[in-house]
Amino acid sequence: MLQQIEEPCSLGVHAAVVIPPTWILRARRPQNTLKASKKKKRASFKRKSSKKGPEEGRWRPFIIRPTPSPLMKPLLVFVNPKSGGNQGAKIIQSFLWYLNPRQVFDLSQGGPREPRLEMYRKVHNLRILACGGDGTVGWILSTLDQLRLKPPPPVAILPLGTGNDLARTLNWGGGYTDEPVSKILSHVEEGNVVQLDRWDLHAEPNPEAGPEDRDEGATDRLPLDVFNNYFSLGFDAHVTLEFHESRGWAGWAQECPQEEANPEKFNSRFRNKMFYAGTAFSDFLMGSSKDLAKHIRVVCDGTDLTPKIQDLKPQCVVFLNIPRYCAGTMPWGHPGEHHDFEPQRHDDGYLEVIGFTMTSLAALQVGGHGERLTQCREVVLTTSKAIPVQVDGEPCKLAASRIRIALRNQATMVQKAKRRSAAPLHSDQQPVPEQLRIQVSRVSMHDYEALHYDKEQLKEASVPLGTVVVPGDSDLELCRAHIERLQQEPDGAGAKSPTCQKLSPKWCFLDATTASRFYRIDRAQEHLNYVTEIAQDEIYILDPELLGASARPDLPTPTSPLPTSPCSPTPRNGQVFRAGEELIEAAKRNDFCKLQELHRAGGDLMHRDERSRTLLHHAVSTGSKDVVRYLLDHAPPEILDAVEENGETCLHQAAALGQRTICHYIVEAGASLMKTDQQGDTPRQRAEKAQDTELAAYLENRQHYQMIQREDQETAV
Repeated sequence: MLQQIEEPCSLGVHAAVVIPPTWILRARRPQNTLKASKKKKRASFKRKSSKKGPEEGRWRPFIIRPTPSPLMKPLLVFVNPKSGGNQGAKIIQSFLWYLNPRQVFDLSQGGPREPRLEMYRKVHNLRILACGGDGTVGWILSTLDQLRLKPPPPVAILPLGTGNDLARTLNWGGGYTDEPVSKILSHVEEGNVVQLDRWDLHAEPNPEAGPEDRDEGATDRLPLDVFNNYFSLGFDAHVTLEFHESRGWAGWAQECPQEEANPEKFNSRFRNKMFYAGTAFSDFLMGSSKDLAKHIRVVCDGTDLTPKIQDLKPQCVVFLNIPRYCAGTMPWGHPGEHHDFEPQRHDDGYLEVIGFTMTSLAALQVGGHGERLTQCREVVLTTSKAIPVQVDGEPCKLAASRIRIALRNQATMVQKAKRRSAAPLHSDQQPVPEQLRIQVSRVSMHDYEALHYDKEQLKEASVPLGTVVVPGDSDLELCRAHIERLQQEPDGAGAKSPTCQKLSPKWCFLDATTASRFYRIDRAQEHLNYVTEIAQDEIYILDPELLGASARPDLPTPTSPLPTSPCSPTPRNGQVFRAGEELIEAAKRNDFCKLQELHRAGGDLMHRDERSRTLLHHAVSTGSKDVVRYLLDHAPPEILDAVEENGETCLHQAAALGQRTICHYIVEAGASLMKTDQQGDTPRQRAEKAQDTELAAYLENRQHYQMIQREDQETAV
């Protein structure tokens, strides 16, 4: 070991992106002469600090003296530690393990301020990795604008948190799961360099607006004066504004990662999305965006679109720069059959202008698109009253204004590349076969979390699902269609599967070959991976709703019927029965703390009383929102559609009681709106019988959405 001290360090497998220690030199702080220091001592303290401040800000403790090499692509990593439920704080340690600590920066410690990037101005082939949400990326791009580096370093993205539409557009996926950092570094190094249009926003007060149109809560300034993704006004901006106000911060618009006032409310992606659904539900019932068309005038490249917008009566208007919007949807769609419009690009100098009604917003989630209005290079938007707007997810309520949108520049980005061939990773030089016959095995989340570092044990814990035959050059997107068809074939391999539980909609592929452990592949990146890259003779998939017990005959499976009458508990399960009764009492009394305590002690959240009522039934009957949200967050998904003895689900009960907020919690968690009780009523019909017409309208809207979604899933293959 001691003999290796004198050996030169190879910098490891990622040497091409690592900044060598030899490039970093400590800089000496400038020393003043004795006479100069005496003169400065006579000066006042205030004058000294005001003159010396900028000089001190320019001084850096070390400097970079690179040795250019065409084989190197040195990388700077900027991590937002607060993104993604604090995922960033965990991943920063992994980057420090692989890279030089001088090339990894914590954005909570001052952001990508000029001195940090200025030091690397002369580094050839420099690349940047932004770890965070789309706001983090925009912040870094704005800093690069200020520095005017020539050439500008391309920026890659490791998406953390929710949304991440820019990351999805550039093939980086919708969020980070557990892909090894080593793989991420390889993707950044191999990625393609592309251009991204960036757009200027200039807003000024509308001089024609009268005093009656003023709103004390409105502002005259936009949160950002440039956008990369989209600028929108109306319904979606209202939802985003409510979400941000409940967080107690204005995001990245102030160029610093703010602390949240209520962080305990938003410590997971599920809860963040639940809140978005809640504010959308409220806006739907109040109809606060229905008169949007009456208060805006839109002129695109000199053409007035206002009459067209007034005919459409949209609740939301979006000026879109990238194909993705609202956490991965594609509102422009594929207008191949419409010769009036071109396919969307993020580097063509054009914006897509789209209008949304409530119907098109619902269809958007199942592959639909909005109303295409135009493609243009310049927009002049005039509002006659205060309207919620958002700029790349940063919302505000903007007073009556005149807004001009024009192209600013193009940013240089890194797009994650697809493998150049479908050849296996092993260098056996064998041609890719025309067809692949692959065994599909399913892994539960419980087993995955416990064993994903032990490949052999995880393979043994997997459950065979069936066999698929796919073309040899198939990517995972095509393979997904074959796997989903597998369970739809009544006489196929899926019917003979040892487990009868259907695949949940949330299943994903596992990479079992390219790293030392299993890791998940984001669904948004399936088209980038070939089947032969992640599997040989067997492909593994992760189903988060499959319980580990389903693979073990000595334990009940998730599809096992729940006991309807625990009146005569045996000594073996008597303690479990008593714990279940305590859980029910806690739900009845709205005792959230007691319920949480019992659950942490091992209590079964699927326990039922003698009438087959679940804890969720009891929580709904008492109107306990906190208990309902806790159960939705922690109980198995089967609880959503569990029925009591009269055939009622918890959603039937909430609709009959007129509990609007609880209804939307249950609906957005995935409950079926098509289930009927013993009288043949759906939840919507129960709301109608309770004479709550607004709730019935909401449930009808979501029921229609579920029907479209089901039809879409049935015909997708």
